[in-house]
Amino acid sequence: MKWISVSSARQESSIDQAVEVRGWVRTRRDSKAGFSFIEVNDGSCFGNLQVVANGDLVNYADEVQKLTAGCSVVVSGKLVASPAAGQATELQADSVRVIGWCDPDSYPLQKKRHSFEKLREWAHLRGRTNTLGAVMRLRNQICDSIHRFFQEQGFIYLQTPIITASDCEGAGEMFRVTTLNLDKLTGSGRPVDHGQDFFGKPAFLTVSGQLEAETYASALSRVYTFGPTFRAENSNTSRHLAEFWMVEPEVAFFDLSDNMRLAEAFLKRVLSDCLNHCDEDLQFFNQHIRKGLIDQLTAVHDQPFSHMSYTEAVEVLQRSDQAFEYPVEWGTDLQAEHERYLTEQHVNGPLILTDYPASIKPFYMRLSDDERTVAAMDVLVPGVGEIIGGSQREDRLETLLGRMAAGGLSEADYWWYVDLRRFGSVPHAGFGLGLERAVQYLTGMANIRDVIPFPRFPGNAEF
Repeated sequence: MKWISVSSARQESSIDQAVEVRGWVRTRRDSKAGFSFIEVNDGSCFGNLQVVANGDLVNYADEVQKLTAGCSVVVSGKLVASPAAGQATELQADSVRVIGWCDPDSYPLQKKRHSFEKLREWAHLRGRTNTLGAVMRLRNQICDSIHRFFQEQGFIYLQTPIITASDCEGAGEMFRVTTLNLDKLTGSGRPVDHGQDFFGKPAFLTVSGQLEAETYASALSRVYTFGPTFRAENSNTSRHLAEFWMVEPEVAFFDLSDNMRLAEAFLKRVLSDCLNHCDEDLQFFNQHIRKGLIDQLTAVHDQPFSHMSYTEAVEVLQRSDQAFEYPVEWGTDLQAEHERYLTEQHVNGPLILTDYPASIKPFYMRLSDDERTVAAMDVLVPGVGEIIGGSQREDRLETLLGRMAAGGLSEADYWWYVDLRRFGSVPHAGFGLGLERAVQYLTGMANIRDVIPFPRFPGNAEF
């Protein structure tokens, strides 16, 4: 007997096979004619497989008719063409073996609709719901596309440290890593002796693998890092997490124009793969989460990306008749409302903004000849605003040191990073895409806490 997934079993090519399917019961409905319809799903696809269990099964009365949502089963039988509308196949059961029972009185996932906020309390079970199951399958496709794109482009996958002594962004919102007994330090009034700590110096969870990726781009030319990053930002919004995943390519001998072309090709590849391989899940999001989602994604995939400088964007925003919550003036960072106006109303499509003021960008971005702007870029898409951020990096030693000094950063703390400019420095560039932001965009989900298996945010580290 061949064990196949529910996804495979629902395909017409599987008809007339003797198979075994393993999964969880979604629903059971008994017929007066002496048989039962059981909807089974194993998470491999959105739709369920209908199992027809006849009353002559040896355990029909004792077990089959007692099955409830959440029970796990192994069903063996023959796949046949289904007479019911909306499904190609159904499984005529020769046996239904119950692996695990599920108490219907205490099982949280009842037939009624639960709010996403409530489902976060059951993050260990919410993957069984239609929405979260679809989110995780799409998240998986995005991850697969990320790796395939960069591998096919000749990039080397680099695993950068999770524990670091460097603050890449300079914002200071980092989680401290320590083995010191904090209970004994409480209220002492004395400064912490980091020499007694595990690493002999202050250590933190990383906010980015970029700086380390630059070191290996200076040796291997094309690298990308893809892993968890952390930010201790006390923000309770629908767009922020304390733990999230980032993909960050870094390429030697690249300038800003090269970087922009790579980002556009990368984003279009991810969109293409999801549109081609996740139709059933996307149709669900399109119908129940955000109307018009598929058309929006398709339009971004099919359109060339527009380009505009930050200065031009500020002028456009100032000339618009929009009543923005945040005033727009040169030298301030653009807010999501500004980005969405530019991409949704001004260009009506994807847009890459470049050449931001140096005063609002990190020290590692290449200073332009005007010494007021840096070679930075943000990729904006309708419905979200910024989805990718990147820059050409500062490859000139003296200029980098000047930027660090202006930002109050110690050369001693970044000695290894500065060394890259001393030993065979080259122009190089890269960008970052937050995986959860990408999943939000491709699913239409409103809250970022619902696109990661176990969300971490202020006051919550459950599971």
